[in-house]
Parts: sequence; structure tokens; C-alpha cells
Amino acid sequence: MEGATAPFYLPQGDECDVFAAAAENNLPLLLKGPTGCGKTRFVSHMAAKLGRPLYTVACHDDLSAADLIGRYLLKGGETVWVDGPLTRAVREGAICYLDEVVEARKDVTVVLHPLTDDRRILPIDRTGEELEAADGFMLVASYNPGYQNILKTLKPSTRQRFLSVAFDFPDAEREIDVVLRETGIDADRAKGLVRLANKLRALKGQDLEEGVSTRLIVYAATLVVQGMPIERAIEAAMIEPLTDDEDVKTGLLDLVTAVFG
Repeated sequence: MEGATAPFYLPQGDECDVFAAAAENNLPLLLKGPTGCGKTRFVSHMAAKLGRPLYTVACHDDLSAADLIGRYLLKGGETVWVDGPLTRAVREGAICYLDEVVEARKDVTVVLHPLTDDRRILPIDRTGEELEAADGFMLVASYNPGYQNILKTLKPSTRQRFLSVAFDFPDAEREIDVVLRETGIDADRAKGLVRLANKLRALKGQDLEEGVSTRLIVYAATLVVQGMPIERAIEAAMIEPLTDDEDVKTGLLDLVTAVFG
């Protein structure tokens, strides 16, 4: 559970206003955008700003509806029901954030449907309960459309239950501000890292499946601030995470040399 002091987040548009309006009116929200562009930080920021408790669930291939709702467990020789994070959020009036929701098993979206319409209920078959969402409950989900395929996608019937906000990497000026604020690196090197990142992003769909995230730029800058040579920091934080292909890595390192000399 998170809350209290809001982590730093630099808005790119009116996404904070959309989130606040959705929260005030009990509307679910879907965040769409590439990995590492700030979706999770945004949710943490808004939860703290609004004073709402937050349950974050990192979705994966094995995540089932029972993982979200809860299950019976043995405790002290007795079988007791233990709420999952979604159920706790529904009971408490908290925000439940499902990160990369398309990675979860298909039964998860079935559970979400009655929570994302005017019913706002969570049926719990195992206990026979039908929970009405407490005031303040908000469902937020995110996914990366760039990774969608025929097996992992949100059905239109699910997408149309949510308000939706599209995210992307910040423009260069904002991204430089983020790197400066997060790491304390000097402005010249922050500009160089962001310039390099944008050149690497231009290779997406050619040599690279994904571009450099803002998160990775911050990692590289952090290593530089700690005294690591900038070329090594870039290799560790912005090149190695992108590819395992040695020829591609060599080409990317040549690009680093062209940018930084």
C-alpha cells in the first residue's frame, strides 16, 4: 500500500486532470503506452496526491482471478479466507492498479467487468459474497499496445469499459527536466543522454523491438553521478538492456561514440 508523499511526476498534458475526474466520479481508467514512459509513477503520484491507498499488482502469465480476489489458506491448523489485493481495495475504497493487465490470464478480465460498469460489484464465488465497492474505490489498468498480438490483447468489450489515456515518452525538454530532477546530473550530460535515447528510439522496429525508456536514461544518469564513465554507464543502462545481439550492440555503441565523441 502506498500513499502520503507524492513521488515526483512531470505532467505531459492533462492526464492528472483526467485521473482526478475519474477518481471523483468512480470511473475506471486505462493507461496505454510504452514500457518505462512513466505510467506506474503517474499512478503512484496521483494516489498520493489524492490521499488514496494504492494496491499495485504486476500482472504476469500465471496471474489468475484467485490471485486478485483471494483464497482459502491454512493458518494455525484452520482454513481461513484471505483477501487478495483487488478485494482489499474494493472493501477499503482504495485504488487498485493492474500493471500490464494483458499479461494476466483471461479469467482476470471476467472478474473486472462487473467492477467497471454501474454495478461496481465484486462477486466472490468461494465465499458467496457479492461486494459493493466502497466509496473511493478506483480500478486503474495499464498495458503496452506495442506488445499486443493475437494472443495478448484487450477485447473491445473490455477496453470500452474504461476511460483511456495514451502515454508516450516526454518531449526532449521535459525528459531532460525529469533526468535532472531524478539524478542531479549536470545539464549538458542530461541533454546528451536524452539526445542519444531519441536516436535509439528511432531504431525501434528496425534493429530494436523497443526504444530506450525514460527509466533507463535515469539509470544511466545515476551511474554517471556515482562516478562511472559515461560510456560504460550508457552501455550498462541503455545498450545491454535493449538487445542480446552482438552485432546490434556494436552498431549501437558506434552511435554512442557519434553522439558523445
